[in-house]
Amino acid sequence: MNTTPDFLLAIAAMGLAAFACRAGGFLMMRYVPVTPRLEAALKAIPLAVMIGIMAPVLARGRFPEIFALVIIAAVMRATRSDFAAALSGVAVVAMGRAFGL
Repeated sequence: MNTTPDFLLAIAAMGLAAFACRAGGFLMMRYVPVTPRLEAALKAIPLAVMIGIMAPVLARGRFPEIFALVIIAAVMRATRSDFAAALSGVAVVAMGRAFGL
């Protein structure tokens, strides 16, 4: 892969945009009263995002990805760690692809 100045500029711009979105969200939430309903909605967002990511994977129906989702669910249930679950899922897909599945 060629690393051109345009590529590096695009990466930097995307990083800056991601940071601006996060910082802006934190700043705006200072002025919003957190009700129980809003708190429940904010807690549900990560699950909704994960479902949005998983739906196309399940629709494609490839074995390594579907098996990884099962492993992710098991690791998440056992450890309650997002990081451990994501890491195990990546490892399962990588091994599946390495073995040609």
